[in-house]
Amino acid sequence: MVKALLDEGHSVATLDNLSKGHHKAVLGGEFIQGDLGDPSLLKQIFSTRKIDCVMHFAAFIEVGESVQDPLKYYVNNSGKTLELLSSMKKHGVDKFILSSTAAVYGEPEKTPIEECQPQIPVNPYGRSKQFLEAVLQDCREAYGIRSTCLRYFNAAGADASGLIGEDHNPESHLIPIVLQVALEQRKKISIFGTDYPTPDGTCLRDYVHVTDLVQAHLLAAEQLMDGDQGGIYNLGCQQGFSVRQIIEMARKVTGKSIPEIESPRRPGDAAVLVASSQMARSELCWSPKYEDPEEIVATAWKWHQAHPNGYDDKV
Repeated sequence: MVKALLDEGHSVATLDNLSKGHHKAVLGGEFIQGDLGDPSLLKQIFSTRKIDCVMHFAAFIEVGESVQDPLKYYVNNSGKTLELLSSMKKHGVDKFILSSTAAVYGEPEKTPIEECQPQIPVNPYGRSKQFLEAVLQDCREAYGIRSTCLRYFNAAGADASGLIGEDHNPESHLIPIVLQVALEQRKKISIFGTDYPTPDGTCLRDYVHVTDLVQAHLLAAEQLMDGDQGGIYNLGCQQGFSVRQIIEMARKVTGKSIPEIESPRRPGDAAVLVASSQMARSELCWSPKYEDPEEIVATAWKWHQAHPNGYDDKV
């Protein structure tokens, strides 16, 4: 996101406590190491800079962990964001973009999922984002803080330059885990659940490339800057691929055998999450560049081959 904003000629300040992120992934602009729940730091940031728009990417995102430790998720994802919004209100910053999630829907009534469908999240991660969406609606009505919530489906891939990619510890996303097996950093890939009501029994997900997510944020920011009230948009490619299908794509892209093992279901996983992104395409004029998941896997493979130890390697 920082790279794209700088390419568009914007000034960018990045706030990150580096509990999950990497300073090396920020390829320019101003970097501030600190926590978004720190009111004194937020006061200093907002009072000494002219900030037009805030983009929030600071959530914990691991579904299984959220079930095991829900307070960690409510404190970070919800509570600390309230501190951020309070500081925005005090300093007259009135534009906000939230990285939300398909997890707000829980087990959907039908697929592809439209934004108007009921939100019945089945895990604390999804509930923490559902709460924030409601808070933002209240802040729009009470304080005039206009906001857009972008409900990501499965974020994946890496920047085409090969300079920026996924590096989580522990890693929880399917594609990088499969590629770690291809790099012989893991012995096998675990398939969590093979008895779901899907064609091959494994979970179906809608994979959306990080570059396309970034483009949606740029479009949402332009919309808010033009005076729009904002909205809620699904970001996905409108087609589902199973865990087994992604593993097969990785075998094709890497040329590696990639051993697999069947494991029990994980708590909190929905069987199918596939987006309808027609609203984003029509209202934001969003047009995803990477709609073939094999291409998404290929960009990720380029990053992982060049950075087998993540950002511990030189960028």
